[in-house]
Amino acid sequence: MNKIVKIVLIVISLLAAVLWFFMPNPEDPNAIDSGSMNFMFIITYILLGIAVIATLFFGVQKLLSTPGSLKKSLFAIGGLAVIVAVSYGLSSGDEAKAIADAMADKGATEGTVKNIGMGLNVFFILTIVAVALMVIPGVKKLFVK
Repeated sequence: MNKIVKIVLIVISLLAAVLWFFMPNPEDPNAIDSGSMNFMFIITYILLGIAVIATLFFGVQKLLSTPGSLKKSLFAIGGLAVIVAVSYGLSSGDEAKAIADAMADKGATEGTVKNIGMGLNVFFILTIVAVALMVIPGVKKLFVK
């Protein structure tokens, strides 16, 4: 199996190298429609699809093979869902309405502004949690010794 993967990778690499020499001039307005460019995009999509499928397959396989990992994963997903729900509640409707009214000419709606606020709140909460999880053990080690 390992030899087959190496051979496939060598073939893809050689094909990409050949296509590199057939690349159109960047100043050509029809460069995106060239055959070599389209084939390079196809190779990229195929490799991206293989990477996503392999990641999902081996991740789920590892998740299901370890007894406690499924429970831990569900707790982590539940915790993330709680953080998202709290963040959505924190994104104020009044401020979102005011911003949406001010940006109405650019297509902003109240829901869009509230979702952006929620995303920022999730980022800030997760950043605070990550910093706390790095700092607390260090501080704990200082006082234990």
